[in-house]
Amino acid sequence: MHARRGNLIYLGLSTALLIAASFLVAQSTQETGATAEDLKDRLAPFVPTAGEVVEEMLKLAKVDKYDRVYDLGSGDGRIVIMAAQKFHAEAVGVEIDDDLYRQSAARIQELGLQDKAKILHMNMYKVDLKPATVVTLYLLTSVNERLKPILERDLRRGARVVTHDFLIPGWQAEKSIEVISKAGVTSKIYLYVRP
Repeated sequence: MHARRGNLIYLGLSTALLIAASFLVAQSTQETGATAEDLKDRLAPFVPTAGEVVEEMLKLAKVDKYDRVYDLGSGDGRIVIMAAQKFHAEAVGVEIDDDLYRQSAARIQELGLQDKAKILHMNMYKVDLKPATVVTLYLLTSVNERLKPILERDLRRGARVVTHDFLIPGWQAEKSIEVISKAGVTSKIYLYVRP
């Protein structure tokens, strides 16, 4: 009887924990606007890109004031901010993580860049890329491969895609360069131009 009672208490606690966990997931998805399905698409960890690499990515794409730059998985917003601030482009970041979204949106506000830059709090696989003239990526090769049909569908002729360290399988890079950061880390940047 004692063992059975212990099992019932264990089952009761397990059920309570499952209910609490599902409530927290439901609550966090409601607050973020991301669905539970969207949150499964967190496929790459946030690793900040060195400032020197960001600048070279934007230079390689020849970003200027006529461009609309989309950074998919924009993290803390550093590419979006530099594209708007230094290259005078319109810039849009797409970030699913709540904290990174809030942090980058607040930084844009703090810098007074809200007329030139914004962060969309959403799944990057659901964003409309048709307005983009430049797309920047620092994602895993497998994620780039999954994005490839979306890029092929949405990007207009002549749009540029710049990737940091990871290739887009099946695409031929028009140019690639190596950049060494101040910390001595070597990065490779690839430029693709839509035919």
